[in-house]
Parts: sequence; structure tokens; C-alpha cells
Amino acid sequence: MTVMLERPTPIETPDGPPEFEALCRTLLSMDVPDGYRAEIIRGSIVVSPWSKAYYFQVMESVREQVRDCVPEGDTCGDAPFLFAFPGQQRAYGPDVYVAARKAFSTAKRYVDGEALTMAVELTSDSTYGTDWGDKATVYGASGVPVYLLLDMREESATVFWAPSEKGYSSRTTVPFGKTLRLPAPFDVELDTSGFGAPVGETREPQEAGQGQAEA
Repeated sequence: MTVMLERPTPIETPDGPPEFEALCRTLLSMDVPDGYRAEIIRGSIVVSPWSKAYYFQVMESVREQVRDCVPEGDTCGDAPFLFAFPGQQRAYGPDVYVAARKAFSTAKRYVDGEALTMAVELTSDSTYGTDWGDKATVYGASGVPVYLLLDMREESATVFWAPSEKGYSSRTTVPFGKTLRLPAPFDVELDTSGFGAPVGETREPQEAGQGQAEA
């Protein structure tokens, strides 16, 4: 009898500092439980639960509203892709994204973060501070033109634009139920009606040490 041994497939990682490549290699080889996602944040692998069920309707609404104004050559989606930022030693999985379509023409298990035109994050208790702080800074410093942050706890929508080395130099916030203008290259009014928690369900209390102070 002949025993055939399958040769392990090398895991490709983004070019970057050795410690970041090692983190990527570990993350990409992890067996992440169903219902969770893994990201690289501040030099650590962070595993957090996926969204609450009603978040799907919010993400769907965002996709539908920006679909007709997506720049030529870009695509809008919410599939769980990892966008890598080697220079910042980060790798994020945004809830919704607009990115260059050609960036997905690869067999790699991550996408170059520079392909992003807009990243959309919906806060959760486990990612609240990171969404307001670390991600706002890194997306901006990496040149992502627009960052849309939907604060599901405070029921507000914030759009960041004008990226700079320290993050973003401009932002606008409106409460859910109002319209929020997304700047170029979208130039569209985003209707945030229906983005809040279902009637009869209360928002979870803020945990100690979390909030917008990191922004």
C-alpha cells in the first residue's frame, strides 16, 4: 500500500515587519469559530463576535444606497475579507467596504488595504474603542478616502474624510434617522432611518473604559 502525504500549502503573508508577517501567518492558519472574526490590532490578534442579527439590515441598506455611486472599477461588498495594512501592522475586516475590484484578482487570503475607497464599521461592545480610535487613525493614515462609522450604541452615524498622517482631518456626525452626506468620491446623501435597534430592544450599557475618547 502506498501512503500519499499531502504537502502543506505555504501561507502567503503581506510584506511587512517580521513580527507582522508572523502575526498574519498565525491568523491565516487559525480555525476561527463560526460567528467570530479575527483581526490584527495594535500588534495582537483580536477575535470578536460577528454582528447582531439586525445589523444585516443596516449593512444591506448602506450597500444599496451607495451602489449607484461606487467609483468606476470599484465594488461594494460585505463578505468577510481581511484588508492588510503592513506599514501600520494592522489587518481589519470591515463590515462593509468599497474597494478596487482588481484587488480581488488573487488567490491570497487577504486584500491590500490600499485598495479601499471606503470602510464601514458598525460598533459592538467588544470593538467600540477600536472602531473609534485605532481604526479611524489607521484608515486615515493609510489614505482610505472615506471611513463611515455607525455607532450602534449611541445610534449615530459619523463620516470621516480628508485622510492625513494622523487619521482624518474632517468628520460629520448625525443621529440615526437623519441623512448624512458622504463626501467625494460618493457625493450621496445616506438615509440612516431604520439603523437603530429594533423596537422593544434596549441598547447594551457602555462598559467601563470604552467610549469616544480614543478618537
